[in-house]
Amino acid sequence: MTRRGKPGPFAGLSRDSWLLALASLFSDISTEMLYPVLPVYLTQTLKTGGLAVGVIEGIAQGAQNLIQGVSGTLSDRLQRRKPIALVGYAVSALAKPLIGLSVAWSAVLGGRLLDRLGAGSRSAPRDALIAASADEASRGRAFGLEGVGDNLGAFIGPLIAIALLLWWRIDLRSIFYLAVIPGLLAFATVLLVRERRVAQHAKPRLDVNLWRMPHDYHRYLVATLVFGLGNSSNAFLILRTRDLGASLETTILIYAGFNLVAALVSYPAGALSDRLGRRNLLLVAFGIFLIAYLGFALASSVVSAAMLFALYGAFQGVFRATGKALASDLVSPQMHASGIGWYGTTVGLSGLVAGVVAGLLWDGVSHTAVFVYGAAVGVAGGLALVVLVPARTHATE
Repeated sequence: MTRRGKPGPFAGLSRDSWLLALASLFSDISTEMLYPVLPVYLTQTLKTGGLAVGVIEGIAQGAQNLIQGVSGTLSDRLQRRKPIALVGYAVSALAKPLIGLSVAWSAVLGGRLLDRLGAGSRSAPRDALIAASADEASRGRAFGLEGVGDNLGAFIGPLIAIALLLWWRIDLRSIFYLAVIPGLLAFATVLLVRERRVAQHAKPRLDVNLWRMPHDYHRYLVATLVFGLGNSSNAFLILRTRDLGASLETTILIYAGFNLVAALVSYPAGALSDRLGRRNLLLVAFGIFLIAYLGFALASSVVSAAMLFALYGAFQGVFRATGKALASDLVSPQMHASGIGWYGTTVGLSGLVAGVVAGLLWDGVSHTAVFVYGAAVGVAGGLALVVLVPARTHATE
């Protein structure tokens, strides 16, 4: 189906492509307003220890990763994207003030769990809407545009939090209350999206069983899993930056810069994947990851850490846009939500394993061992991608 879009570099994109990117911008502003202050809120306001911080984030992120595949499968069975996405946006937005109202870390866990369940449940249906918002030849651009919104929100959110704390001198609890505003703006933006019905084949019931998806899709998940086992949490890049002598303020600014680079790279990367092929762009991303991780292993100054963080932002921009686009290419349009959802679950759960391994290496071996391990596994992931995934892929009919 041909989509009407803007001429030039934005050809093939529709109004819905832009609305969904704007929704990602607002939702990530809401989420990332909390990212730099939540650990401080827990340890200083609620007087909890580091264990509580780890338990809350571990449970919340694990739930988010698991729910993506489930919500994608539900969306495909119902052949409805927008209602499920809207519920996720609403739950995530309304959960944030609950964290601010908490008087114990267990209540924070409940609020954070609701927030991440909302984020995970909306992800796959929203990505299916993105895939449907542009023609197949422009699908990479559509995901790239959404990546711009997501990463730009991750850049703006921490800066808003710093401004509110330093310039307006508001208390930490108020950050959680104010974060509901961009969250509700994201919900309102998705309300404007027009969901298009996918043409059904002559089948009495759509089978969205993960194990019956195309073999190429399964092989792609295997390659993604292998690579993800070395791609640990960004927290270790932050810790390494602090390890090299950066102040907290400088570290937050470097982290914001990482998200800005990812935002700037996302759309060009998606557009290039439309022309050069998704797998080829993913191999480029894996190469950038390898250089960045080896660099962090050898880094000796804050300046070098800042440059490497920016390079890692380029990896993130390419990987996010191209990886999802390839997942949608490998399944039929009726299975887009399931395909992207289980891909997201694979990325998330392999990242959790990578984080555990990285934590053990950080504490028990050395800080540089985290990045040497990640680089080595990244090479294995690149080889798996070359062996298992064809250079040119297309949507399954």
